[in-house]
Amino acid sequence: MLNHIVLMGRLTRDPELRHTGSGIPVASFSLAVDRDFANKETGERTCDFIDVVAWRATAEFVSKYFAKGRMAVVSGRLQMRDWNDKDGNKRRSAEVIADNVYFGDSKRDGAAQGGSYGGYANNGSGNSTGSGYNNYGSGNSGYAGGGYSAPAPAPASDFAMLEDDDSQLPF
Repeated sequence: MLNHIVLMGRLTRDPELRHTGSGIPVASFSLAVDRDFANKETGERTCDFIDVVAWRATAEFVSKYFAKGRMAVVSGRLQMRDWNDKDGNKRRSAEVIADNVYFGDSKRDGAAQGGSYGGYANNGSGNSTGSGYNNYGSGNSGYAGGGYSAPAPAPASDFAMLEDDDSQLPF
């Protein structure tokens, strides 16, 4: 069986970080995710509001670097939760349990907080590994990088045009 979901959207509120009785961090937030199609009658695109829950290092990462309005990419699984409302009626809600949360924008895009490209967090039960860009560790490792700000590439000014003569090609 496969239960995997990937979402990209903007946070509708600041993440709420709490701790369980045993001290495990848990963060909850909501993403506004645009639908890929417009309403036939109005021509407007609608938006879905999806609840997300992150645990452990992922929760701390989201709480530290994300805020309302920030674009996030969430990878995780869909979970259905049954609960009783205040009148005793049985209710059911869906939420995404985040395994990984990435930045969907950069600080320059008007975000209030956080790092830049490459932010990654995993709530795996292994040891935290790596501290930089593209160091994701193994499947069971938990990487809680604070986001890596990649240096801007230098403009390419020392390139020369090659003639149509194939003898100048390096391969």
